[in-house]
Formats: sequence, structure tokens, C-alpha cells
Amino acid sequence: MLDSINYHRAMRKVPEITLIFWVVKLLSTAMGEATSDFFVFKINPYIAVILGGIVLAVALLIQFSVKHYIPWVYWFAVVMVAVFGTMAADALHIQLGVPYVVSTLLFSVCLVIVFIAWYKTEHTLSIHSINTKRRELFYWATVLATFALGTAAGDMTATTLGLGYFTSALMFSGLIAIPTIGYWLFKLNEVAAFWIAYILTRPIGASFADWMSKSKLVGGLGWGNGHVGIELSLIIIVFVGYMTFSRREARRERIPLHQ
Repeated sequence: MLDSINYHRAMRKVPEITLIFWVVKLLSTAMGEATSDFFVFKINPYIAVILGGIVLAVALLIQFSVKHYIPWVYWFAVVMVAVFGTMAADALHIQLGVPYVVSTLLFSVCLVIVFIAWYKTEHTLSIHSINTKRRELFYWATVLATFALGTAAGDMTATTLGLGYFTSALMFSGLIAIPTIGYWLFKLNEVAAFWIAYILTRPIGASFADWMSKSKLVGGLGWGNGHVGIELSLIIIVFVGYMTFSRREARRERIPLHQ
């Protein structure tokens, strides 16, 4: 029994849900927002989206090719989902003129469809069971939908509803307390609590990134998309390096126990 549990843990393709997971998740959402905006406004937006899609495809191919969770591989894929998801949401609004309210509803429907298909096929939405290719496909489809939805929702509250980037960030930060309190105090289903929190991290990170990078004329700090993107990328690299090193040390410490 114990060997079976250890085997399934070893075959999992996603990280354990710890504090550092949520920290890097928030950083990746903010980094994706700033990086996407930088490239979309610096080069032709269509070329930027195509290049973003190509790099995302490469990142996911690497992720699908490995046999177990590898920090840099997993987080490289997450970062590229963040960048491309932002580009997809922004392209609908900027290039095609789709209102943020409409794109928010559209991506919400897409997310619900993915959840329904995932549950009907696998009978679970738990990330603790991401140990087959099909479940991994559902997982990454869900992640992509959450990033696109979060981008559209954050921009909707900041611009369409006129709350501004900082106020939007604070509002979504307050909302994320709901699943947290629900899980710890009211026994909210673990899977439901996770995905609600996961979805909300996107508009939190994106709103804070916009607040830091956008011009002071629109309520930002004016630091610039490029600077914010680079600084957040460096912080993410440090955290991923730590996770990689700590996993190696943990494996070394466990070796004598099996001798």
C-alpha cells in the first residue's frame, strides 16, 4: 500500500500545494501580464501572439515529455501560459474590439466547459491525481482558461468598471479570502477551494502588475512593462532554483532510509 502511494506521488506532474506554490503562482501571473504587454506594444501584436503560442507549445511539449514533476519545466510552462493567456485575452479586446465584459463571460463559459468535460471523463478535478496524459491535458486546458479569464476580469474591473488597477488588486485579494476561510472554518470542499483560489490569483497578479507598470496618467506607478517583467522573472528564477535545490536535498536525505 505504501509503495503504491509513493509510486503515484512520484508520477505526479504537478507540485505539492504549499505556500511557495501560491507565491510563485502570483508572481507568474504578474510577470505574464507585464511581459505580454511589453511585447504586444513593442512589436506587431499578431507576431507577438504567434511567437507566444510557439514558445508555449514548446514549454508544454517539454512538460508532457517528462515523467514526473520537475520545478523548472513545470513553472516554465506556467509562465508561458501566463504570457499567452494574457495575449489571447488582450487580443480579443484590443485587436477585435470585444468588450472585457463579453470576453470575461466567454472565458468563464470555456472554463466551465473544461471543468465539466474533465469531471465527466475522470470523475475528479483533484490536482493530486494528475498522473496520466489525459488528466494532464485537462489540467493545462484549465490553467490556460483561468489565466485568460483572470486577465479579462482584472481589466474589466480596472477599466470598464472604473475601479483602477490598485483597487482591483485589493478587491480580488479580499475575494481570495473567501475560499481560504471556507476551507479552514466551514469545511469547503478541498478541490473547490483550490480552484476558486487558483482562478482569483490571476486577476490579483495581473492587477498588481498593471498598477506597477502602467503610466501614472492611468493610475499606475509608471515603472514600465519591461522593467516589471524582468524583475519578476528574476524573482521567479530564484524561487524555482530554491525548489529545485530543496527537492534534490530531500531525495539525498531519503536515500539512507531505503538502504
